[in-house]
Amino acid sequence: MNIVVILISLSLLIFAAYRGYSVILFAPIAALLAVLLTQPYLALPAYSWVFGEKMVGFIKLFFPVFLLSAVFGKLTEVSGMAASIAKSVIKLFGTRNAIPAIVVLCAILTYGGVSLFVVAFAVYPFAADLFKSADIPKRLIPATIALGAFTFTMDAFPGSPQIQNIIPTGAFHTTTWAAPWLGLTGGMFIFIFGMIYLQRQKKRAAHRGEGYGTGHLNEPEKFFEKQLPPVWAALLPLLTVVIGNKLFNGLLDNHYGMAFSFSAFGIEGPSGLDLKPLLPVWSVSAALVLGIVVILLLRFRHLKNNIKKEINLSIGGALLAAMNTASEYGFGAVIAVLPGFKMIQKGMASVFRNVLVNEAVAITTLSGITGSASGGMSIALASMKDIFLSKASAQGIPNEVLHRVASMASGGMDTLPHNSAVLTLMVITGLTHRQSYKDIFMLTVLKVTAVFFIILLYYSFGLV
Repeated sequence: MNIVVILISLSLLIFAAYRGYSVILFAPIAALLAVLLTQPYLALPAYSWVFGEKMVGFIKLFFPVFLLSAVFGKLTEVSGMAASIAKSVIKLFGTRNAIPAIVVLCAILTYGGVSLFVVAFAVYPFAADLFKSADIPKRLIPATIALGAFTFTMDAFPGSPQIQNIIPTGAFHTTTWAAPWLGLTGGMFIFIFGMIYLQRQKKRAAHRGEGYGTGHLNEPEKFFEKQLPPVWAALLPLLTVVIGNKLFNGLLDNHYGMAFSFSAFGIEGPSGLDLKPLLPVWSVSAALVLGIVVILLLRFRHLKNNIKKEINLSIGGALLAAMNTASEYGFGAVIAVLPGFKMIQKGMASVFRNVLVNEAVAITTLSGITGSASGGMSIALASMKDIFLSKASAQGIPNEVLHRVASMASGGMDTLPHNSAVLTLMVITGLTHRQSYKDIFMLTVLKVTAVFFIILLYYSFGLV
């Protein structure tokens, strides 16, 4: 019965998310329902001291990244820098190579710090224009954007400033550059086989005589030239974020160390603060600030008329994204203290005795259930990180490997039909799940395979 209660609670959260209701409201409702059905008198304490504490703790740690990445992405878009990069990439690859051009374009933007949702909005007009010119079926655009934005640069490549690569740093005391060789190898695995699949689908469509198609919804206007910055200027903020993230990791570590005490400076405050979970967040935040400064220095004249409006819009988006994920994190913390979850843990541990496989299965399953990579990973790490750490320590597995497996597993089954990014992508492109989801699902299968591929690499060659 205890396990059934958890399944009912999860089902309510999934149903609410799928129907478009905010998880900010339904995550605490679903969590409290599970407590009420198990031990009713614990409902209010569980809300205040478990759900509330974990939710606020998540926001305290990660909100700067949500906020700064949203502002950075919006300024990249409205300054014309994203359009300049798009124009150059398309010119480099040519119309005949439309699919790799769009994949590379999305990868450059996401690895440079632009949020996934902003990338989808910014790239779609160029993708539609290019696919129409090459007479490639429009139904392949969502999968092409997904491969470039939602996969290898989101959670596999080391140093990615996306939240899916930052959340594990707090749990495992690592940096965003954790397990670089595993990340690069796993990322290239996804890129290569994803490209093979998409190019194969393109050839099959051409063989059937299927072209771009007609009567589509949300067709963008024909791309027209406007005053855009040179490509070197457009790439500079992205490079600033990537390089700055790497530099700040070392600088902040050397400057602060692993602990901090206010009393050492004659100020009343806590002593012996653990900085391990904070340093990666600080380094990404500092790098994003530098990227924002570079954009403003290069394009302020073109931004000054609308900058207040655009920044306010991006802040609203950041607040919503942070609260969504934090609410799911609080939900996971409540579920973790219930008797039924202890039974699930024991069951998974007996079936998947290997800690890395156990971690991958738990995180990718919860990401699929919640339809959110960050949400599913947050729930899993809030409830199971101590188990993963203790087992990995006993087996001599570095925390960096736990980080990379967790990050890539979160981007596994998260792209199921109810995923918010998939739903948004369909709306942007004017396509339906019936038309385009099959190809996205094949990428989902590929991403899950890639997680177990890097686990195999680690045990076979000790690659980190």
